[in-house]
Amino acid sequence: MRSMDPAHSHLLQIAERVRAAAADGTPLRIRGGATKDFHGLSLQGEPLDTRPLAGIVGYEPSELVVTVRAGTPLAEVEALLAAQGQCLAFEPPHFDGAVPGRATVGGMVAAGLSGPARASMGAVRDFVLGLEMLNGQGELLRYGGQVMKNVAGYDVSRLMAGAWGTLGLITEVSLKVLPVAPAEATLRFECSQQLALDWLNAWGGQPLPLNASSWQPLEGSARGVLHVRLRGARAAVQSACVRMGGQRVDDAHARAHWQGCREQRLAWFTGPAPGQVLWRLSVPQTAPALTLPDGCAGPLLEWHGALRWVRAPRAQGEPLRALARAAGGAATLFRGEAEDQPGAGGDLDACADRATAMLHARLKQAFDPAGIFNRGRLAAAW
Repeated sequence: MRSMDPAHSHLLQIAERVRAAAADGTPLRIRGGATKDFHGLSLQGEPLDTRPLAGIVGYEPSELVVTVRAGTPLAEVEALLAAQGQCLAFEPPHFDGAVPGRATVGGMVAAGLSGPARASMGAVRDFVLGLEMLNGQGELLRYGGQVMKNVAGYDVSRLMAGAWGTLGLITEVSLKVLPVAPAEATLRFECSQQLALDWLNAWGGQPLPLNASSWQPLEGSARGVLHVRLRGARAAVQSACVRMGGQRVDDAHARAHWQGCREQRLAWFTGPAPGQVLWRLSVPQTAPALTLPDGCAGPLLEWHGALRWVRAPRAQGEPLRALARAAGGAATLFRGEAEDQPGAGGDLDACADRATAMLHARLKQAFDPAGIFNRGRLAAAW
């Protein structure tokens, strides 16, 4: 019975604390492993630990669905899936640094961040089948289900992905999982940024098993290195290797490279110059190579060109935003100068226009009318 479950007892305690906070206006800071504290405007409120809400609720490998409580370590879920030859296809980053195993499933969904395979496999929100949450009044709500056909409230489930805990506390989530691809290969090419983009756009229009890509500049050169990962049926991967050319990367180095991309541990990420912060530019895949303002380093490209990382001083924020807008996208400050501390200041740019800002504010009012959850994380006003 659920009433005998220790996690249920913790849930009741958390719900009571939320109701008390709503009554007296006490802000609460939802946190699991605190692996993404570096992102956002600020961290405000009394910590509300989700880790007691841990455990696998249900796993049906034949149905390709797993249901887990929000405080469950992400590494535990990935190990469970790997034992059955399955995975979270969107490759969520852990960002757990020197203390592995801290990242939680609830934090994964709340952050809505995806890894190198995002462009081909989809984002976190595309794999959220349903979830249970506490709103800002301490009410336990359930949306969606455990199968894709159950769409009741499905948009609300997806809405929680990337909300950074500002709308409610995720307590349980059901995720779609996929089988591990039978074959994989990584190809390496040395080329200019524009040539890499041209190749990726051309390959994207062909029946090739493209799964992930990255291009990073070589120091002191206009050229860089493009890595392309292929995943799929063995015959399709082998055929693509012959057709695309390039240099085949051995499996160990390939795994290290893609993990470095996912966790931002590549040398390009870990060696910023003093005064530089990390900017995230989201643009159409077809956007050409961008001419960066003076004082900027990069870009490092992912997602077949749709994601472009730039190291630059804060003062270059507006030029970078203008550059991204001109290309049909947006720029956001992702990491500040200090590790594990919120560093966006006024540069998060979560609501780029008035209409979007109004929509976000209405959602916040509907789910968290007292404004107690993660106050100031995404918007100074709430």
